[in-house]
Amino acid sequence: MAKNRAASTDAGSAYHHGDLKRALVSAALTLLTEKQDWDFSLREVTRVAGVSHNAPYNHFVDKRDLLAAVAAASHEMLLARMQAAATSVDARDAAGALAAIGEAYVHFGTENPARYRLMFGTALVTSENDLPPIVAESAARAKTVLRDIVLRGALDGTFAVSPADAEAMDLAVLSAWSIV
Repeated sequence: MAKNRAASTDAGSAYHHGDLKRALVSAALTLLTEKQDWDFSLREVTRVAGVSHNAPYNHFVDKRDLLAAVAAASHEMLLARMQAAATSVDARDAAGALAAIGEAYVHFGTENPARYRLMFGTALVTSENDLPPIVAESAARAKTVLRDIVLRGALDGTFAVSPADAEAMDLAVLSAWSIV
């Protein structure tokens, strides 16, 4: 009997991760990078992650939910690159920081085309034209980097927008995001 329990523990250990959710997102990112598309199945994700085929349902409702987590992780990666780019130039150079962010954004898209399409395409958009909250929140965090640069430029006169005009600031941030 002890042998069977040990055998089942050994066999079951492949299914127990310290962070199953992260392992599944990582496996999905691996497949997304390999295939350059998200036409893989949840079963393929579990195979790459080394977990049971039912494991994703402990954290994700369905494949779309997993893809939303992948898109959110991708937005966080883009955010990190944008922050690094913004701090790579003189803090007083808002125009230079904006250019560096734009360059980082373009490099991210060319280095990660499938991630980029998932993040900014229509695959995750609902019939109400909304994104899953996890994606919308991570995308908003990335836009805060732009907002900070636009605000800095507005305050020092580099950009012709009033920092007190919330609507004009929103439009300036949208313009900065869209110009790339």
